[in-house]
Amino acid sequence: MPDHPHASPAGTLIAAHGGRLTRTRVAVLEVLLAAGQSLTHDEIGVALSRNGIKHDRVTLYRTLDWLVGAGVAHRMIGNDRARRFGVAVSGPHEHPHFHCDRCGKVVCLEGAQPAVAVSLPGGYRLDRTELLLHGVCASCDKGP
Repeated sequence: MPDHPHASPAGTLIAAHGGRLTRTRVAVLEVLLAAGQSLTHDEIGVALSRNGIKHDRVTLYRTLDWLVGAGVAHRMIGNDRARRFGVAVSGPHEHPHFHCDRCGKVVCLEGAQPAVAVSLPGGYRLDRTELLLHGVCASCDKGP
């Protein structure tokens, strides 16, 4: 983490969302920004340890909950039923995800706007949707 967390992209994002800058918030967001894909809690923990950032599971869960609640990150459930977290780059998290069935990588498809028509029964209200596409990523599709 830089000497002045406001100077980092992670610190700037957190401050822009009205958050208090903590070492863990900045470090977790830096991991998510660098990943380029959604990560599980455990994958984030491994990256923090690799970067020499001391943390505990509870603080990491609370940090991820805050990032999601503030709109800085999004949470989704992967095919393996594990929660995955990524940076909410374009505002509300309303885009599909692609899950590679070979390597398990999950990526946001930011520019994709799927046309999904949903007709709910009377009295129901839709708050959010999740669309998870399955297949093989470009790296795995190259073959052995």
